[in-house]
Amino acid sequence: MLSGLVVPLLSRCSFPPHGSPLACAVSGGPDSLAMLVLAVASGCRATAYHVDHGLRAGSSGEAAVVAEAAERLRAGFVSLRVEVAPGPNLEARAREARFAVLPSGAATGHTADDQAETVLVNLLRGAGPSGLAGMRPGARHPILGLRRSETRALVVSLGLSVVEDPTNSDPRHQRNRIRHELLPLAGEVARRDLVPVLARQAALIADDADLLEQLARSVDPGDARALVTAPAPLARRAVRRWVRELSGTGYPPDAAAVDRVLAVARGEVLACELPGGLRIRRSKGRLLASAPDPPSGAPGRPGDGSEPDGGHAVRSRR
Repeated sequence: MLSGLVVPLLSRCSFPPHGSPLACAVSGGPDSLAMLVLAVASGCRATAYHVDHGLRAGSSGEAAVVAEAAERLRAGFVSLRVEVAPGPNLEARAREARFAVLPSGAATGHTADDQAETVLVNLLRGAGPSGLAGMRPGARHPILGLRRSETRALVVSLGLSVVEDPTNSDPRHQRNRIRHELLPLAGEVARRDLVPVLARQAALIADDADLLEQLARSVDPGDARALVTAPAPLARRAVRRWVRELSGTGYPPDAAAVDRVLAVARGEVLACELPGGLRIRRSKGRLLASAPDPPSGAPGRPGDGSEPDGGHAVRSRR
């Protein structure tokens, strides 16, 4: 049932080698369905994973759309369900819940259009080079080189049923306003399609960010002198990586938190506290990380300064 569109599209994809198992996050939209089609065509042993958040009436029926497509393509199919309580940051919490139940490294159907939107979202957040690099091509984002118009054309040519998510047009979500308002306006001002431009910029910035990250690994974030004497871009990256590892959240600290740590390294302040409960202090030229000190009069805890200086220079809260 392959379409004539498959071969030219596959040449711009980054699927793993023929015969590799590949978990595909498939919502039933045209992008993720096209990814499933192309994954099978590439020779991967693809399994479609559908996650029902239960946030829309009739959402349980969307799994049937994905199951039917998987059966036609002779791919595997797994249906999952998560509960997401109503409240603020619903979109972000739903995304976190989805990835929590998907297999590690599951492929997503993000396209070049999603890449352009991600770059603009991160730009509006004030992100640095790592954020402006957007998503990286590879097995997790195998169709990042394709356009939305191409994925839709592919599934239409195959006669696959498609789930249309009404939340993709909801102006309450920032990404939707970027998609439907900001990008078209910017393209009109620039008199060109900005999606390829932004995707290309992201690729260039990603190369620069990777080089900086590699160089920053030579800087010991626990050595105050090393941080002070290192070029600022490398010092900031060393601190960001260190604090991310200490926090255990997987998220990097913001620029203000990094600056506070560097102020401790320079000796401008004795210590600082960071979001998530980490406290950074300087002792004998080393930066020490620990949980915050207990309130006055409260019993001490192991690791709250009871060890002599010169013990573990880098400690994380357990």
